[in-house]
Amino acid sequence: MRRSYIYLPQTLDAARVLGLQIAVARRTRRTTAKDLAERAHIDQKTLRKIEQGDPTVALGTAFEVATLVGVDLFGVDPTSLPAIVRREQDRVALLPSRVARRRGDSDNDF
Repeated sequence: MRRSYIYLPQTLDAARVLGLQIAVARRTRRTTAKDLAERAHIDQKTLRKIEQGDPTVALGTAFEVATLVGVDLFGVDPTSLPAIVRREQDRVALLPSRVARRRGDSDNDF
C-alpha cells in the first residue's frame, strides 16, 4: 500500500509554478503534449501531472521537461548553471561532512 505524504505549502507552490511555466512554454512554442511527452520519453499522463504541479513526479523528469521547452531553471540562464554548481560544491566542501545535533536542541521546528 502506498503511503501518502503531506507536502508543505511552499513545496506545492514551487511544483505548481514549475508546472505552469512548463505549460506556458509548451503552448507558446505550439508543441503538443504528445510531442513533448515523446521527446521527454514519458507518457502524456506524466506530462499532465508535471504541468499540474504534482509533487510526486521525479525531480529529474520535471527538470528534463522544463529544459526541453526552454524554462530557465532557478530563474537563471542555463549557461550559468555550471558556475553555480561549482560555487555550491565549494560551499559544501567548506562545511563539515557530518552534522550532529547540539545538546539542548529540539527537533520540533516543523
